[in-house]
Order: sequence, then C-alpha cells, then structure tokens
Amino acid sequence: MGSVLAILHHPATLRRLAFASVIVNVIIVVTGGLVRLTDSGLGCPTWPRCTDDSYVATSAMGIHGAIEFGNRTLISMVGGVAVAALIVAWLQRKRLRAALWPAFLVLVGVAVQGVVGGITVHLALNPYSVALHFLLSIVMLALAHTFWMRTREGRPRWTPPPALRALALCLTVVSAAVLVLGTIVTGSGPHAGDAKAARTGFDPQAMAQLHADGVFLLIGLSVALWFAAKALAAPQKVTRAVLVLVVVELSQGVVGFVQYFTGLPVAVVAAHMLGACLVWLATLSVLAAVAGSPPLAAQQPEEQVVRPLTLDPRAGDQVPLAAKADALEQARRADVAPIGARREPV
Repeated sequence: MGSVLAILHHPATLRRLAFASVIVNVIIVVTGGLVRLTDSGLGCPTWPRCTDDSYVATSAMGIHGAIEFGNRTLISMVGGVAVAALIVAWLQRKRLRAALWPAFLVLVGVAVQGVVGGITVHLALNPYSVALHFLLSIVMLALAHTFWMRTREGRPRWTPPPALRALALCLTVVSAAVLVLGTIVTGSGPHAGDAKAARTGFDPQAMAQLHADGVFLLIGLSVALWFAAKALAAPQKVTRAVLVLVVVELSQGVVGFVQYFTGLPVAVVAAHMLGACLVWLATLSVLAAVAGSPPLAAQQPEEQVVRPLTLDPRAGDQVPLAAKADALEQARRADVAPIGARREPV
C-alpha cells in the first residue's frame, strides 16, 4: 500500500497522466474523423443507445455500426485517463495546486463532448453541430495541454518583451481561426459522415481558398515570431518551439495540397486531421514557451549574501554593490549623533 501511495504522490506520475490525456484526446479526434470519412456517422442512429433496443452495435448494423460504436467506446478511455489524472492531481494538490483546475476541466470536457456527440447524432449530422463537436475537441486539447505544461518543472527566468507576447497571442488566435475555417471547408465538402447528411451550401473551392489564405498568414506569423525571438535573444526553448511549429505547419500544408489535388482520399484527409491537432499543440507550446515564464516582478527575490572582505588582491571585491551601499549608510548613521546627545570618545 505504501508503494502505491508513493507512486501516486510522485511528480512523474502526474506528468505522465497529463501527457496521456493529450495523447488520448488526439486519438479521439482522429477516430472521430474516420467515422465521418467512412460514412459511419449514423452507424448508431440514436444516442445514448446504439439502437432503440441495444446499447451496443449488432451484426445486422454492419461495418458502419461497428465503427461508430467503436468510436463511442473510446470515450471511456479518454474519461478513464481524465479521472485518474484528476485523482492524482488532487493527491498532489499541496505540491502543485496549479494543475488541479485544468485536470478538473478536462474531465468536465469529456462529459460535455459526450452530450454534444449525442446531440449531433439526433440532428442527423448537421454540419454546424459536427463543426462544434470538432472545435470542442480542440478546446479539450488546449485544456489537456495546459494541464501537461503545468506539471512540467524548471521554467527559465526570462521575461519576454510585451511585443513578443502580443505576437505569440496573435499567432494563437490565427491558428484557432484556421481550425474554424477548416470546419467550414469540411461542412461544404463531400465527407459528411452519411450519404443523407446536410451540407452548409457554401462553395467548397471558395472555402478551401479562404482556409489556405489563413494558413499562409499563420506560417508568415510563425516565421516572423522566430526572427523576433532570435533578435531578442530569447531562450533556446522559445526558438526551438517556434521552429517546430513552422516545420509542422509546412508539413500540414503539403498534406492539405495533396488532399485537395487528389480528390480528398480518406487516408490523406485522416492524416490532415492528425496534422491539425499537431499544429494546434505546437501553437500552444509556442504560447507556453513565450508567455509561460513568470515576470521577474512576480518571482521571489533572491537572498543577498554578503561575503567577508579578503586581503588577497587577486580575489577582487566580493561585496555586492547593494550591500556596500547598505554598509556605508549604516556607518554614516552611526557617525552622526543626535542633537544634544553626548558622543563617547573612540
């Protein structure tokens, strides 16, 4: 029992559970995309049951029922990781209280996503409810990433200039906007999740072009942020995070062009959904690297140690300037006697 409690209270346990939460939330996005890409969105035509008479898929429902029911069962994996992470975060709350709130929100998000998924089924895969379902997954990824980042230790003491913080925030907003535009492209395209599902009615080519314009802006901002970080001598973790983001964005752009010019094959579209998650996570990592370091004013001041003077001329002056000033001030005050007071001879 003691060894189990030791594991539950170990910082690495919480950190690994937080990272696992990120991974399972990416998996559920990709599998949800596969449900849509295989026209299995209504494989289970109702919710929370799979049919009016059964909670599980039956053999009569075929492959589409199996795919949709398989995706529903994966939510138990996401929820299980969220529950375990919240329990460990609660046990370690005295050590790291900052991780408790995002751990709780991740678990709440799992429940909300289940309800939204059920509403989406009852609305027969309305494209706007499908878009909301995906965007909530993106919010879940942000919560899980925040949870993971708060379990990590050893943040450098660096205060970024306000302009760099603003640029990183602008980059994050544009990245989120690109994801929203991606859902509009999906809602106007052919992969609806079911042959009878409605579409938005927007021109798919126009929406794809608007989405691509947003991607170009995002890449431009990322490159600008990298040059700004280098010019301002930002820590290596910042420049490395921005460089990773640029690489992921370029890779995602290649996949996007391939899927567009090859007629949206299922495998490539699924890879594009995975890439969307990776771009978002890389964006959040950049924001955390730039804005995550606490301002110097909020840090605990270091204790000033005054070393004794040495007569060795090679040692130099080892007394800090502030300490010198304090010592001179004390000597001056001691040398000045109040009016009317008698001064003792030395």
